[in-house]
Amino acid sequence: MKILWVVILLELVACQKSEVVSVYTGNEAKYGLIPASQYTEISGTVTLKERKDGSTTILVQLSGTKTNGDEKFPVHLHQGDIASNGSTTLALLSPVFAKTGISETVISQLGDETKVTYTDLLKLSAYLNVHLSDYGNGASIILAAGNIGVASSGKIASSSRIGLCTTGK
Repeated sequence: MKILWVVILLELVACQKSEVVSVYTGNEAKYGLIPASQYTEISGTVTLKERKDGSTTILVQLSGTKTNGDEKFPVHLHQGDIASNGSTTLALLSPVFAKTGISETVISQLGDETKVTYTDLLKLSAYLNVHLSDYGNGASIILAAGNIGVASSGKIASSSRIGLCTTGK
């Protein structure tokens, strides 16, 4: 009798529909990241994904990072165009893990605590820098960069036009 109840219970569980509930609205924007110098072949994309709660997931995906080691590459969101030198840092994002080439950050406010939505980010004139390190000489080395929002004209910038980042720790 116990076996019969177990079989019935298993059939009930197996027949239930599983619903995948997404946290995303379906709106997203994708931008290219280019190598920042002739010394690196790291490139990739940054994708902004609108979330139903009003926040935004910023997904950075790089190719050309090392596949071994525990290195982490800091990611900064800056105001302006990638050719700007020392422009304001709007937000510090989660680092890119060298093993995976991925960084994922959920953002609802900038570093100065200004609230920011997906639509706000699309209206920003901004760019992302991926640095070699958080501190020391590596903080001034940019591995990959790219414009987002209104700064992105659809043209791919050349690495000779990437400004220096002076906001390293």
